[in-house]
Amino acid sequence: MIRTILIDDEALARDVVKHYLKDYPDIEVVAECCDGFEGLKAITQHKPDFIFLDVQMPKISGFEMLELVENPPAVIFTTAFDEYAIKAFEVNAVDYLLKPIEKIRFEQAMQKLPAKLAKEENSSQELLETASLSPAQNSRIVVKSAGVIKIIPVSELHYIEADDDYVKLSTSEGNFHKNKTMGFFEQTLDPSQFIRIHRSYIINLAQVTKIELKEKDSYIVLLKSDIWLPVSKTGYVKLKAALGL
Repeated sequence: MIRTILIDDEALARDVVKHYLKDYPDIEVVAECCDGFEGLKAITQHKPDFIFLDVQMPKISGFEMLELVENPPAVIFTTAFDEYAIKAFEVNAVDYLLKPIEKIRFEQAMQKLPAKLAKEENSSQELLETASLSPAQNSRIVVKSAGVIKIIPVSELHYIEADDDYVKLSTSEGNFHKNKTMGFFEQTLDPSQFIRIHRSYIINLAQVTKIELKEKDSYIVLLKSDIWLPVSKTGYVKLKAALGL
């Protein structure tokens, strides 16, 4: 049997998918979830072959949920999301189904499923990288720490630090780790608010209180949290321009 999970806050949308799945006896619905928290727990527990996933849900979005899943399953989106993201779905997801879901489109999506499941790896990570470029995805960062999901508004970030295969996100509530690259955040965060001052650091400009010369052609910056960080030559040029100095 092929195992699937329905993750959608709209009961009617889940019912429609279940109704269409009656024509596919080799597919078993092992769980239904009405938000991303439940979805994350169900995926961890059941390890489905693929999921039906809504994008816009309460608490955390479908994209944010996928970021927290180790080895995400293949995805068919059930959504009314914007055209920009749909282009990402076309390239990286099994398929996307716009609500209200028509049976013919459902059947077309299911025809694509075997080829996706036959691959050793699905392209959920590429989908997340592409979708992250949408402004709607850049206002907050979702992390998982000690089994607890934490939502961090980007305005609350003090700085981001490279930390091996992860980055460390520094906030007033402490430090959190995210399995992303510095380049990812440099590309997706608002450049008028965040500046990469060093190969290992991105800072929130609102946190800057002082810039000092440490030694010849070497600067350091003081943040409101009383943290001094190094500034590279290139970073100093960017920082001066951003601060209008």
